[in-house]
Amino acid sequence: MIYREHYIKPVRDFYESDLIKIITGIRRCGKSVILEQIMQEIKEKTDNIIYLNFEDKRISSNITDESSLISYVESHRKAGKCYLFFDEIQTLEGWQNVCKTLRLYDYSLFITGSNSKLLSGEFTKELSGRYVAFRVRPFVYKEIAEYAKELKKDVSVTDYLIWGGFPKRFEFDNAAAQRRYLNDLDDTIIINDLLHRYRIRKENLFKKLVNYVLRSNSRIFSAKSIHDYIKREHEPCSVNTIMKYLDYLEEAYIIESVRQYSAKTKKALSFYIKIYNADVSFNSLRCPDNRFDLTHNLENIIYLELIYMGYDIQVYNHNGKEIDFLATHDNKKYFIQAAYSVADDKAYTRKFAAFKNIDNLSQKILITNDDIDYSTSTVRHIQLKDFLRMENLKQT
Repeated sequence: MIYREHYIKPVRDFYESDLIKIITGIRRCGKSVILEQIMQEIKEKTDNIIYLNFEDKRISSNITDESSLISYVESHRKAGKCYLFFDEIQTLEGWQNVCKTLRLYDYSLFITGSNSKLLSGEFTKELSGRYVAFRVRPFVYKEIAEYAKELKKDVSVTDYLIWGGFPKRFEFDNAAAQRRYLNDLDDTIIINDLLHRYRIRKENLFKKLVNYVLRSNSRIFSAKSIHDYIKREHEPCSVNTIMKYLDYLEEAYIIESVRQYSAKTKKALSFYIKIYNADVSFNSLRCPDNRFDLTHNLENIIYLELIYMGYDIQVYNHNGKEIDFLATHDNKKYFIQAAYSVADDKAYTRKFAAFKNIDNLSQKILITNDDIDYSTSTVRHIQLKDFLRMENLKQT
């Protein structure tokens, strides 16, 4: 497995700190591997380390509550500073109290979890200023290319646009095996985790909403528009139920929502969001007859890559015309349009028209899968294959 320095570097500054290091992200995005890589670095200077994976039945069946965990740690630690690594700890009842207790007694504590509730509620209120959080995501293309080289494989940009970046899938040698793995992962994350965790009674309604949302990535929504669709096509439900189900998907890091910023009102529009999937495979698995949605997956991929690069993202409503991304970093703004292709006149006109009347102090960028350079005197065109290799938008 490749060394994911992008995620390890910011954690490294806190190895000796008594702050709790919380590593979060969707299931199977590589959190456990990163935890192991951090542990290997610390092993270079000490063996006073305890690692527990709470998805391992040998652990979870014997350590069942906070007191048994504290007893285990106290009986297995050595003298001096001890480094604790707890993988998927949210499955343990009372884990919050354990963390609050152990950080007081010469421990450096690292925990992972696949639910954003790790970072919400009473736990973080009581530990305000006593933890640092780090978000991990599936591979971006630069990481895929590096891992593919290690595996002596070739992974195309089109493959990434369809099947995304969950690390484990690249270990399988054929498309059928990869698809089966992703299907099983989809069932685990959405059905096993969410239906059971939240005790969802309206199972069919929930599944219909999930399929609709994940098939409709990179589109503007409101809770009411989703409600109206579900009500019209399937069965009655309330807007509150829709909002609750969307929250569940965000809490499990399955989707991410981005607010639309209005140039006219100069503020975020609270009712309208654009939803992106944590991995585009969630869309492709739901496409019949291999008719994959490359257009919206491409925009979704660009969003994930921009987040990886460190940009803050908003959707920009410019006098009624949508610009896909307003990306901001170090007080620099980039207005970005995404399209699979602008070879068609209508697509070309639509994408370029949204840039009209935006001043040239901020860079205007078009990213497409076209091989032809569509740059103008005011708009910079970046081919997708080049964008995916870039470290930031300042590169030429």
